[in-house]
Amino acid sequence: QLVESGGGSAQAGGSLRLSCVASEDTFNMAWFRQVPGRARTGVAAISPGSGMTTYDDSVKGRFTISRGDRKTAYLQMDNLKPDDTAVYFCAAGTSVRALFLRPGLFDLWGQGTQVTVS
Repeated sequence: QLVESGGGSAQAGGSLRLSCVASEDTFNMAWFRQVPGRARTGVAAISPGSGMTTYDDSVKGRFTISRGDRKTAYLQMDNLKPDDTAVYFCAAGTSVRALFLRPGLFDLWGQGTQVTVS
């Protein structure tokens, strides 16, 4: 129900843009990431309408989350670092909830897209 695109490889200092398309209207949308052997962690989230945002401290000032409508979200990643290497997942909520980077607040998940920074 969520399809991500835009992952790939980049050099440190470079940029990538991830896209996410949902099959239905959503409420909050977010991006999480996961590396092998570690828990999935939140990167950024955005509300519908007013577009309130929240970011993990590790990406503040480098990543920007945005959305086109109730079905799409984007993650612009600039000044990439090797530590940003991970599988990135799009997530979406199907009801009104607080805007926090907690996996349990999101109902829909994409299959993930690999981002590799060298």
